[in-house]
Amino acid sequence: MDFRHEWKHEISYSDLLALRARLSAVMTEDSHAENGRYEVRSLYFDNLEDKALREKTDGVNCREKFRLRYYKGDVSFILLERKSKVNGLCKKAQEQISLEEAQAAADGDACILAGSSVALVRELSCKMNLQGLRPRTIVDYTREPFVYAPGNVRVTLDYNIHTGMVCTDFLDQGCIMVPAGGASIILEVKWDSFLPSLIRDIVQVPNTHTSSFSKYAVCRIYG
Repeated sequence: MDFRHEWKHEISYSDLLALRARLSAVMTEDSHAENGRYEVRSLYFDNLEDKALREKTDGVNCREKFRLRYYKGDVSFILLERKSKVNGLCKKAQEQISLEEAQAAADGDACILAGSSVALVRELSCKMNLQGLRPRTIVDYTREPFVYAPGNVRVTLDYNIHTGMVCTDFLDQGCIMVPAGGASIILEVKWDSFLPSLIRDIVQVPNTHTSSFSKYAVCRIYG
């Protein structure tokens, strides 16, 4: 996948209601959504010096982070993702991995991952050894996704953000999750080479501006 543009805005509940109505009138609901939404669970990796977190908060121009992710509580389909950001543009590499590989990653077991047939898994294993990457926190949230073919536009409304605090076994459905203090509702707009003016107009929210909001960062407030 090529680099994509990305906007993020922190919005209010009333903004959410207005955007939901406008977006559903013009855009198509993501095919994976049920009743317009789905649940997302991610496990983010960082090292003991919080490299990924510090690069995000410091606005480092060229950075990356690894995460595991599954949707709607379905652990039969788990993705390993490496998200990169360069000059404000985003790029994501992702591969489906096995349940055993996901558990090994959640356990911080680089040795098991080193024998994977998936290159991205071996890369994570290598960086666990060289950079000290380890699972740091679980992030849960609800997502309402919309798509628009021209420009390959994807607009999402994310809310109900929870953190696993010190729990990193993201395959454990019984892991205690708590609200990420003061977490906002997040509007995200992503597109390829152009953003159609119709969508640009729809996603305008008065009294808001593009932010560098990070779900991972807000879920690290407890350590």
